[in-house]
Amino acid sequence: MTASANERFSGVFTALVTPFSSGGVDFEAFDALVERQIAAGVSGLVPVGTTGEAATLSDEEADQVIRRTVKVAAGRAIVIAGAGSNSTAVAIEKAQRAKAAGADGLLVVTPYYNKPTQAGLVGHYQAVCGATDLPVMLYSVPGRCGVEIAASTCARLRETCPNVVAIKEAGGSVARVTEIRRACGADFPIHSGDDGLTLPFLASGAVGVTSVVSNVAPAEMVAMVSAWQRGDWTNALSLHDELSELFDALFIEANPGPAKAALAIAGLASPELRAPMAQMEPDNLARLSGVLSRFRANPVFQEIR
Repeated sequence: MTASANERFSGVFTALVTPFSSGGVDFEAFDALVERQIAAGVSGLVPVGTTGEAATLSDEEADQVIRRTVKVAAGRAIVIAGAGSNSTAVAIEKAQRAKAAGADGLLVVTPYYNKPTQAGLVGHYQAVCGATDLPVMLYSVPGRCGVEIAASTCARLRETCPNVVAIKEAGGSVARVTEIRRACGADFPIHSGDDGLTLPFLASGAVGVTSVVSNVAPAEMVAMVSAWQRGDWTNALSLHDELSELFDALFIEANPGPAKAALAIAGLASPELRAPMAQMEPDNLARLSGVLSRFRANPVFQEIR
């Protein structure tokens, strides 16, 4: 029996960081990170998105990262590659390159900087979706892009683009889940794009999260979402409460700076970033380090690990 869209997009999808070493992609560290995600039970992997510093990757590097994700995952998790741009023509090219690299689907963010109208968004997504047969997850993140996908626009795209199959909603409002469900139907998968809102999103009808925090705490994020899905709401809320300090600390500066710093503290990857991103401010790094120490010592998570 073919899985429904809600089933295919259910659970934790990790927005993967791209580890660097001496300016290049550190594929050894990347492979280990992907394996760690799969061992923790994540449902999906999202390479070359915002968290993966896609804006500073060359086309060749992006292709390599997607191919590596597909190879290491080996069918054990769905691979949804970032393919967004503020140029429709470039977004089409990225979509086609991601398919050639073996991605199972695409995460397509709204055009940034341009601030198109809703009509412009419709035209953009229709053009991208018309150029590929891969499933497309819309990505609305107005804090970075300056424009939000209206619920009515989401519904129009679902009606006119058969391969629009889900949305990552990162506008910081739980009310958006209800708005999108009303417009698109309860069978249209919604992901939280904000880790701290994962549980409220699930309670409102979302089916999963595209997570930054799961780079650092994949098993714990999976445990929280899984608890909710099996109806163990008390445990889900307890895990949410225990993770809340980590949610805050990993966004104390712009993503993915804190996530990479946390992975470095854990000895899993270098904190190296590409300009214009810079290393964390010392006070913020100290705060993050303290949160990680408490997190690793937390007895609530001992059995999960």
